[in-house]
Amino acid sequence: MSGLIKSSIARKVVMALSGLFLVFFLGQHFVINITSVIAPDTFNSWSHFMGYNPIVQYVLQPILIAGVIVHFVMGFVLELQNRSARGIKYASYKGSANASWISRNMIISGLVVLAFIGLHMYDFWVHEMAYKYLESNPEDPTRYYAETVHKFEPFWRTIIYVIAFVLLSLHLLHGFASSFQTMGVNNKYTPAIQLFTKVFAIGIPLGFAFIAVYHHFNQLTH
Repeated sequence: MSGLIKSSIARKVVMALSGLFLVFFLGQHFVINITSVIAPDTFNSWSHFMGYNPIVQYVLQPILIAGVIVHFVMGFVLELQNRSARGIKYASYKGSANASWISRNMIISGLVVLAFIGLHMYDFWVHEMAYKYLESNPEDPTRYYAETVHKFEPFWRTIIYVIAFVLLSLHLLHGFASSFQTMGVNNKYTPAIQLFTKVFAIGIPLGFAFIAVYHHFNQLTH
């Protein structure tokens, strides 16, 4: 097991699998959040279920947190390994002849996304834990929509979310497709997979950015 963990190939596989797991969660998270724009009552209902269902809270939530930690730790380890192997980052830079800008700066976009996850957890997860366990408030299945809209009232927070989603899109444009390559997926379906990963990498972050901007300006009209 020790040898497997130290293996470069094993680390890349773990990185890919944890990345695909987080992509799945991102898609599920978007489905729930977009209902805050088109069906607030549905958003309240689904959010309440996610917030109080014991399987979600005590099984899936710890798995998600572990997935985030594993993915970013493996990312840092692989980046350090690559830097050590290269010695000199790029002896002669020739634009995309070496690598795309996105692939060369995955660690930067990853750090921004990690910082954003910290802000997002502070805005929602920490608040949720305080509401339920520290303040011992009663269940209120109708509170989630109002709380979400309130979070995007400050212009600066909305801008931070939009910028973070742009960096997330760049991160996904390279990382999502690379995960399939790492797993050895190379067949007649590869072009379709690559197209899907590009559409997802652009569409989902764009959708999240739209949600943030929508709630910021929508409340200003009331």
